[in-house]
Amino acid sequence: MIEVLAPAEAVQAAPELAEVFGSAFGAPGYDEDPADAERFATEQLPVHAERDDFKLVAARSDGRIVGFAYGFTGQRGQWWPDRVAAAVPAELAEEWIGGHFEVVELAVAVEAQRQGLGTALMDALMTDLPHRKALLSTYVDDRPAPRLYRRMGWQLLVPDLGWGSALYGLDRAVP
Repeated sequence: MIEVLAPAEAVQAAPELAEVFGSAFGAPGYDEDPADAERFATEQLPVHAERDDFKLVAARSDGRIVGFAYGFTGQRGQWWPDRVAAAVPAELAEEWIGGHFEVVELAVAVEAQRQGLGTALMDALMTDLPHRKALLSTYVDDRPAPRLYRRMGWQLLVPDLGWGSALYGLDRAVP
């Protein structure tokens, strides 16, 4: 079951979301430090939950969260849009950055992976958004996440932003 959590509900669920984050990104090949999950729950998520058009979707199995995805309206003056704008050609920045929906995280607990949950979460996240364009960054190498985004129609805009992340965009006006 996938549900949309209001910003306050998302912050309240932060410890459970951090467990999913830690499972997904602490897995071999991703190797995030366990402290990253704590920072996600206590620093990143509360700040992001206050951003315009914040939306978090969560998948539950047997009552517990096993996956989530979230984003918000990205604007110039925010850390990630400004960092990306500095790394891409000016024309691309002008066309894509500012007023876009910024997909920040997609995480599925290891035991729930390879069951179509990532696709279902992204579908739910992107449903009923007012934004024409969406952006995300993900791994440059061949992993499940970049393959998922390409299957879902995301376009590779920049293969490597310079820090090991590729930039993908989705123009929702293009079928």
